[in-house]
Amino acid sequence: MPIELIKLVPWIPLLGAVLCSICCMKPAWRKAAGPISVLSIFIPFLITCGVYNTAKNLTGAEQVQTVYQWIAVGSFEAKMAYFVDPLTLVMLFVVTGIGSLIATYAMGYMKGDRGYARFFMGVSLFIFAMTTLVMADNLVLLYLGWEGVGLCSYLLIGYYYDKPFAVAAAKKAFIVNRIGDLGFALGIFLTYMTYDTVSLSVVTEMARHAVEQGFDPSSADLWIPFLLMLGAFGKSAQIPLYVWLPDAMAGPTPVSALVHAATMVTAGVYMIARLIPVFQLSPYALPTVATIGGVTALFAGTIALCQYDLKKVFAYSTVSQLGYMFLGVGALSTFGGIFHLFTHAFFKALLFLTAGSVMHALAGQLDLRAMSGLRHKMPVTCWLMFAGCLALAGFPFTAGFFSKDTILAEAMVMGTGDHGSSLYFWLAILGLLTAFLTAFYTFRLWFRVFMGPEHFEMGDDHGHGDDDAHGDDHGHAHDSGGPHEMPWWPMNAPLAILAVGAIFAGMFFGGWMEHSIEGSTAQPQAVHAEAHVQPTAPAYKIVAVSNPTDTHAAPAADHATEAGHGGDHEAHRAHGIHVLMMWISSFIALIGIALAGYFHWLNRPLTDQIATKFAGVVEVLYNKYYVDEFYDLTIVKPLRKLGHGFYLFDQFVINGLVMTVGYLPRMAGWTVRPTQSGEIQGYGLGMVMGVAVAALLVFKWAF
Repeated sequence: MPIELIKLVPWIPLLGAVLCSICCMKPAWRKAAGPISVLSIFIPFLITCGVYNTAKNLTGAEQVQTVYQWIAVGSFEAKMAYFVDPLTLVMLFVVTGIGSLIATYAMGYMKGDRGYARFFMGVSLFIFAMTTLVMADNLVLLYLGWEGVGLCSYLLIGYYYDKPFAVAAAKKAFIVNRIGDLGFALGIFLTYMTYDTVSLSVVTEMARHAVEQGFDPSSADLWIPFLLMLGAFGKSAQIPLYVWLPDAMAGPTPVSALVHAATMVTAGVYMIARLIPVFQLSPYALPTVATIGGVTALFAGTIALCQYDLKKVFAYSTVSQLGYMFLGVGALSTFGGIFHLFTHAFFKALLFLTAGSVMHALAGQLDLRAMSGLRHKMPVTCWLMFAGCLALAGFPFTAGFFSKDTILAEAMVMGTGDHGSSLYFWLAILGLLTAFLTAFYTFRLWFRVFMGPEHFEMGDDHGHGDDDAHGDDHGHAHDSGGPHEMPWWPMNAPLAILAVGAIFAGMFFGGWMEHSIEGSTAQPQAVHAEAHVQPTAPAYKIVAVSNPTDTHAAPAADHATEAGHGGDHEAHRAHGIHVLMMWISSFIALIGIALAGYFHWLNRPLTDQIATKFAGVVEVLYNKYYVDEFYDLTIVKPLRKLGHGFYLFDQFVINGLVMTVGYLPRMAGWTVRPTQSGEIQGYGLGMVMGVAVAALLVFKWAF
């Protein structure tokens, strides 16, 4: 298949969005929107598959596929061009492959909804923005896609615009993301000022050369990564900008799976991995990324322990897993970070959609305390979610196990040894603790929902259908007298594919993923042995080992022979750490699952007793450490008061001044108006007085 066809990948979903918008015009056309959207996402997936063998071997200028000249002002140039390397292909497989499965599921989930066509228009538009983001050859085009996914996220989160909580959640997501995006925009400006270009391929090559030769970083080189990472923290929901993602569950469940689990929130991880040489120029950038990631992973994991909302448990787990990805790229394991991004897309989309099936069957019920023993009513959903829970918990040999182990092992490698950093050691410990919490809260949810005595309380949602649905059965339990299994097509069939990926993706795609990262700009750059860097800057080089998964950062050697022997020693040590971490993480996952089974299936009364005994801790975790309340008290309310003050100043000072200026001519007019009465004697008197005044002035100036 010709490589030029890859240029069509973003534009086909855009065409699908246009056609779906046309379907909004008449109720009879609504049903066509679902298939149109699915095809507009699946066709780019087929194109990516078709051009893969050619595209993965492109080098140099061949990697840039130009569509047309977009912006050219003076020396500034930004083309509508796509950069195609193995990392691009990986991200396209995730966006279009997982996206088409989620859209297929949504055809059943959204059936009969009044806004059916509007929903799929938003989904197709989102895929257009996301593919533009991951394919962009320059930072300006990437920023266009970046803002596009933010806009589509706002539209899809606020899909139920007649519900105040959904509108509030959409605005919260939009505003919080703008904070991060401001930093990202400033980073783009500074990048252009420093490199005189915004082309990703050129910037990364220049940064790679600077890292390899050991150039002293300029002040701009030190600041650019921090500005860029601010945008990544906002888009990927990291501390302190994570608060929007849990509230984003107000949108339909397929939105949660597509936008906030499989694609959009991973944009920050992708951006840092794509620009990893730029981040390597600053000695403090990647440690900061790793620290924020590790702390966020643990922080969000503790919150998930005490949440009772089905979707919010998975929402906070998403924040936590994104923290793992940042820990990976911050530890120079871009392979681990992107690998976890890839596996996470499978199992987290699966978990959100199976949660949607439970919600669908219970008429919108999401409270874990209102459901139990649903395995008999929903056996297929039960075991599909079980597969996703195993992967999320890092159960041995599932997809999540391999990718999570890679991240933790690489962090431990950087944190141990003669030149290891204690920071990375403790971050690896945080990661292990988070892995235990993840296994526990994940199976806490599964045991609560599907195990134990059968019990359920129906929700208040009677479906999304309306009078124009023409008798379409939306599938809610109200229509059938109780919870029931979802139909295989179009709902459970996509979930079965996701379940296979959640179990086997790590086992079968690890080598392919590793090879893809090595052939892309996401491969960390080796530091020259004779590098002259700032004294406080830790110099790193990539150690070549027999097992590529053991690639890691180590202090640069002084001599080639010492580097060779040191490389062999480091390779052996790294391999040992990887094996040890596999055993430790496996044990931790099994212990977490076992404890969850005991407390939330076999002995629930004991769990309630413990919760009562530690009511204060449970309340703090249930209320999410009161971070939202803190932000409301320290940011939202002061800004509202400041805004109210500006309003009063505008009303009484600015408006008062304008009214005064406008009132003075009116007063002057009222003063002279009596003289314009139309009486001849009045005009004559005015003329005489004017002549007299003129005569006095002339007399004064003359004498």
